[in-house]
Amino acid sequence: MTEIRILIADDNPIVRTGLVTLLEAEDLTVAGEARNGREALDLTRRLRPDVVLLDIRMPLLDGLAAVETLSAQATVIMLTNSDSPANVRSSIRRGAAGYLVHGQFDAGQLANEIRSAANGSSTPMSGTAVRALMDTTRSAPTGVDLLRLTRREREVMELMARGLTNGAIAKELTLSEKTVKNHVNHMYAKLGVTKRPEAIARWNEALQEQE
Repeated sequence: MTEIRILIADDNPIVRTGLVTLLEAEDLTVAGEARNGREALDLTRRLRPDVVLLDIRMPLLDGLAAVETLSAQATVIMLTNSDSPANVRSSIRRGAAGYLVHGQFDAGQLANEIRSAANGSSTPMSGTAVRALMDTTRSAPTGVDLLRLTRREREVMELMARGLTNGAIAKELTLSEKTVKNHVNHMYAKLGVTKRPEAIARWNEALQEQE
């Protein structure tokens, strides 16, 4: 069996100790422990673990701030006490491969979830996390809803979808770049996204629904 090396990132030493004991009993290798997001970034660069178990609430740099960078280097599974739908959505959007809530799995389940995530065959999700994503899907704006953007926001969105930068959009519409940025932020909030590619994808889907 291929060795799976794990980094545990959690500010609670009792949680870290418990996880080390649990994982090693399941024949998984703990490569290191981090007390905050900054340590997690540093240790991931140096130790190159296969999987990072990442808590959300940590000092210096929390899990939500660290997950995007970490997920480019390892498979990241959020492992936290928080079952906040907003945290679930944000974690997955930023690259987490799964979201597990303490108390909703046993030792064997956690080990199996880690192995499956490491080889890319599954997305570990606790029940509350699954429900949060399902609720997001159910409430996702339809094409009609998306086109409730203001006239100016639609103009900005159309140019963004064509690949223009904020600076180029500002020049095209004779606006300041700060004004364009404000429009973009408002659109993100309305569309329920945090990144440009997500906004463009949502816009294109809306246009298709209108056809």
